[in-house]
Amino acid sequence: MDERPETELISIPATPRASTPEILTPSGQRSPRPATKSSSAAWTPTSFISPRFLSPIGTPMKRVLVNMKGYLEEVGHLTKLNPQDAWLPITESRNGNAHYAAFHNLNAGVGFQALVLPVAFAFLGWSWGILSLTIAYCWQLYTLWILVQLHEAVPGKRYNRYVELAQAAFGERLGVWLALFPTVYLSAGTATALILIGGETMKLFFQIVCGPLCTSNPLSTVEWYLVFTSLCIVLSQLPNLNSIAGLSLIGAVTAITYSTMVWVLSVSQPRPATISYEPLSMPSASGSLFSVLNALGIVAFAFRGHNLALEIQSTMPSTFKHPAHVPMWRGAKVAYFFIALCIFPISIGGFWAYGNLMPSGGMLAALYAFHIHDIPRGLLATAFLLVVFNCLSSFQIYSMPAFDSFEAGYTSRTNKPCSIWVRSGFRVFFGFVSFFIGVALPFLSSLAGLLGGLTLPVTFAYPCFMWVLIKKPSKYSFNWYFHWGLGWLGVAFSLAFSIGGIWSMVTNGLKLKFFKPN
Repeated sequence: MDERPETELISIPATPRASTPEILTPSGQRSPRPATKSSSAAWTPTSFISPRFLSPIGTPMKRVLVNMKGYLEEVGHLTKLNPQDAWLPITESRNGNAHYAAFHNLNAGVGFQALVLPVAFAFLGWSWGILSLTIAYCWQLYTLWILVQLHEAVPGKRYNRYVELAQAAFGERLGVWLALFPTVYLSAGTATALILIGGETMKLFFQIVCGPLCTSNPLSTVEWYLVFTSLCIVLSQLPNLNSIAGLSLIGAVTAITYSTMVWVLSVSQPRPATISYEPLSMPSASGSLFSVLNALGIVAFAFRGHNLALEIQSTMPSTFKHPAHVPMWRGAKVAYFFIALCIFPISIGGFWAYGNLMPSGGMLAALYAFHIHDIPRGLLATAFLLVVFNCLSSFQIYSMPAFDSFEAGYTSRTNKPCSIWVRSGFRVFFGFVSFFIGVALPFLSSLAGLLGGLTLPVTFAYPCFMWVLIKKPSKYSFNWYFHWGLGWLGVAFSLAFSIGGIWSMVTNGLKLKFFKPN
């Protein structure tokens, strides 16, 4: 009987199972694509690449399509990433998460500006003070939600910076004109104010710790500014926004701690004998009106950080299944819960403790003026030291947009990333420019009302306009009327608060009033 040749008895080996393909995440790191279960979910750009579609295709082509499917699912909206973004400090790292968002938003959203809120209450009184603070808090929380949603409002595009979103909504030229000045001030101007406040606080901390027994020659105020600026420059060498998450955590913890310490120490001490809760009035009706407008500007200035919202969100990976707005909003909600726990007690407790006797410098000036001999020096020194730490941390996050602009100009001209020496040079330059501006204009920290009015549209008005222009709700619908009305109301408040701030500046004179030690 004939037998078949041995070659015909050789069985074909089973095709080895393909390993999980690797994908390139937005942060530039390779990671395995997680296995996904088939479901009847909504259509996605890769829905057509199904097992039934792949069954008649050979193994090499199947691997190519599986790799392509994993990449498209990870990239999500087929986002067009600008290669230059990988060289810039804001978008260099995209491995952020909800915890980082909470740290950054809390560090940017609460700080020295909360300490002057009782000054606004001295002109507004109990009812109008609490009402205006509550309305401003809810309003800015809604506009923050708008910015978070608009970050990827257009498929295939991530608006990584506030000015980019303004250009998309208002046009290339008009967007720059409307958004550039307020965002630049909120970055560079706040950094300068932090140098002034941090230097003054270091000086007072030294005086408290050293006491009357100190025999060394004390540094002058300008020299303390220089010491604080040098510390800021050292910390600013961290490369990108995600790398300062630890500093933002320190800034958030110190802000919560010293805010709580300040109002607890104030309400625990006996109130001044001549205290009164009647709103401060001016000799003329116009003077009283402008004082109220300036006080409302101080309330508006207390809510900052919207100019950094898109920058913080751009540090997170975004996919079709896991968009960046989910962890961003989760972190923002946690941050603004703690912000509310800081600003409302310090406003109400500070006004209860000092009434209309509140110094124009705010809570720290009141503690120093009224209770320098009542509170243990250790507690008072701790509060001042926490303010220094918070100012050092806040300087980093508010300076990051300026660093990003410097490096964007350099990389666009040279078509290569900044070297470590160029990057360090930009940051040293920015730190000392802020120092010289602070020395030349030491009254910046006393212009809270004026600056609150000038920068108010970034927080309260522009997001409403951008929502209408990008989302395009039905014309004359409630959504359309609501956002246009809210935006124009913010613009009107901006003009009114700016006028009130200018009047207060002219009336009271240009002088540094954040601290006024006896």
